[in-house]
Amino acid sequence: MWADTLATLPVPVPEPTPLALRYYHGNSVLWVVDTLVGFLVPAVILFAGWSARLRTWAERVTGGRRTPTILLYVVAFVVLTSIATLPLDFYESFVREHAYGLSNQTLGKWGGDAVKSLLVACIALPVGALILYALLRWSPRRWWLWCTAAALPLLAFVYLVAPIWVSPLFNRYGPLEDKALEAKILAEAQRAGIEGSRVFEVNKSVDTKAISAYVTGFGASKRIVLYDTILEKLDPDEILFVVGHEIGHYVLGHVLLGLLGNWLLVGVSLYAVHRLAGGLVARYAARFGFDRLDDPASVPLFLLLVSAVSLVTTPLILAGSRHLEHEADRFGLELTRSNRAAATAFVKLQQENLGIPRPGMFYTLFRGSHPSLADRIEFANEYHPWTTGAPLVYGDHFARQ
Repeated sequence: MWADTLATLPVPVPEPTPLALRYYHGNSVLWVVDTLVGFLVPAVILFAGWSARLRTWAERVTGGRRTPTILLYVVAFVVLTSIATLPLDFYESFVREHAYGLSNQTLGKWGGDAVKSLLVACIALPVGALILYALLRWSPRRWWLWCTAAALPLLAFVYLVAPIWVSPLFNRYGPLEDKALEAKILAEAQRAGIEGSRVFEVNKSVDTKAISAYVTGFGASKRIVLYDTILEKLDPDEILFVVGHEIGHYVLGHVLLGLLGNWLLVGVSLYAVHRLAGGLVARYAARFGFDRLDDPASVPLFLLLVSAVSLVTTPLILAGSRHLEHEADRFGLELTRSNRAAATAFVKLQQENLGIPRPGMFYTLFRGSHPSLADRIEFANEYHPWTTGAPLVYGDHFARQ
């Protein structure tokens, strides 16, 4: 009787701890710093003429052959900019996370992951640059359109291979060790109409104490991934809601929507570069050290303009993300009908990750990819149409309960 009564009681939204408030305000400052650095580094490289000198060096090393020059230039550019931002990256992702008790990562693991990330960038980015500059030279007026067309299969390929080839470079992925829980998850997925679904456990506890789960991949590589930390800190009903949320992303096609959204952003960004870059090159050619956009020395100019577009469009993109996350919450609630488990899962998410239940407008506009934790807890408390016989929004997606 007491358990039934407890299950119907609303879960209160906890107040943030002083430590969480300091972490939140510090993150806001660092977001501004990161944004400024993201503009400052390529701007200095561009306006100081260093990019042109780097291109000239690459031409000298490669004997002036265009393809090797582009490849060498981009690799060198990635390495140099990574070195320039290394102190800030180290402070943010290692020093600060340890200071707030959120990290288990050793210095060796951090350094190894940083090197791996750099190697992945040094492989992937030069290939993209080759395609970009080939299309720029082939079609100076319509290059942005052809690049946008080429970006869709490239993005799909990245979505397909990243979970299989890239993510395992950094952490160990495998099936759930708790077979009883795995059986419940597979039954839940079957109720949602997903046959042969795949749920992976990743040993993120070597890196972080935070809890999380996500859906990733595309086509055959699509999967739900649970941190081992979330498996340790949440009870089975809470985990089943979290998985139900991720199943919602899966069933409702949110991964595909994310792919298409990123593709649209690429197109908008490249068109903005096309419209703006020509005038900038004409005006500052002497300072830039190049007078054509198809010169590989224009890489930092591309970065500046794309970053500006990204900053301007961020509120719209995040608003769309919050909507999808809210609908995934709805799906998870309708699938599990575990309101209290959902609400307590969000409470633990706030407590374990030093979250803030009600962040400010600035955070919501420029950093809030999910609804606020207070909104999610309150929605979990209040949304239960099945108790009154009202129709479910996503009831047609899963078997009758």
